[in-house]
Amino acid sequence: MNDNLEQMLIQDENLTDRPPFLKLRRWQWWLLVAINILFLIAGQAAAVLLGRFYYDQGGNSTWMATFVQTAGFPILCIPLIFLHPYQKLETSTSSTYPSIKIVALLYFVLGLLVAGDNMLYSVGLLYLSASTYSLICATQLAFNAVFSYLLNSQKLTALILNSVVILSLSAALIAVNEDSDGPSGVSKGKYLVGFICTLGASALYSLLLSLMQLSFQKVLRKETYNVVLEMQIYTSLVATCVSTAGLFGSGEWKGLQDEMKGFKSGRVSYVLTLVWAAVSWQVCAVGVVGLIFAVSSLFSNVISTLSLAITPLAALLVFHDEMNGVKVIAMLLALCGFCSYIYQNYLDDTKARKSESQSHTDDVIQESHHV
Repeated sequence: MNDNLEQMLIQDENLTDRPPFLKLRRWQWWLLVAINILFLIAGQAAAVLLGRFYYDQGGNSTWMATFVQTAGFPILCIPLIFLHPYQKLETSTSSTYPSIKIVALLYFVLGLLVAGDNMLYSVGLLYLSASTYSLICATQLAFNAVFSYLLNSQKLTALILNSVVILSLSAALIAVNEDSDGPSGVSKGKYLVGFICTLGASALYSLLLSLMQLSFQKVLRKETYNVVLEMQIYTSLVATCVSTAGLFGSGEWKGLQDEMKGFKSGRVSYVLTLVWAAVSWQVCAVGVVGLIFAVSSLFSNVISTLSLAITPLAALLVFHDEMNGVKVIAMLLALCGFCSYIYQNYLDDTKARKSESQSHTDDVIQESHHV
């Protein structure tokens, strides 16, 4: 019996019958997660900086800035076609799949929310410096904790509550900071509009993540790589159509030619800025989807927050944004909030793997008794 048990344990080590991400060795899983983290951080930081560069060089179309955030969605078809469709731990809660009408309505509603969220971000970035904008966006993690608790049954542990409080303090410091800087020519009133829009966008983004997670659980009833990526593609398609309609409906398209001519660094730079901003947002989207698929929407938002806490340093180098004492403290608080969240995620991951390993060992022992 011992020989049979040993053989079963060896087969178990090969992980041939376990869920796809548990089939990966631990180092392979971390490598996959690390690659997606790199995509998210690099993509988001580059997109924010390019967005600020667009405004600094003479761009002033908020609808164009909104459009480029999702216009590059065809890039997501590449991983959809060529990457192996691994499945997440909970691959399905039901064998049935909702009708096309229900799925189409779901994607349409989420796409509208994405378009509105992107517009709020665009207005916020118009009136705020890249560093201030990024630090305010870091509050999305606090909003995500609340929405995950309300919609996704996420437990509010002491570490998560600690993170929420710290991130809230970070945003409050930026709000009351008398020396908070905006782009040249921006009044205090416009700065306040930028702050409110960015804060609102952070809350809406967190709500979107929770709604997407809820959609996987209650409507789509499965969370494979294809389903997660398709949701990102179709919602981006809807958001792109909405922003295109907004661009033409608002009349901003009439000024695009003059905007290109007046762009300080030239016409070619104007086009390249918009193109690379669109590409950067989609590189970020690949990282977001990958982390939702590999870990969870909560973890994806945690890493996004880390990127937003790092972006002020990049803005300091690229745009020479002022980093006063309050901003430094706010950034450190955001990093502390991130660390608190990531440690809770580490504890949850360790507990889940230990539980899974114990369950699998019990199954092997039961099988050995039958043999």
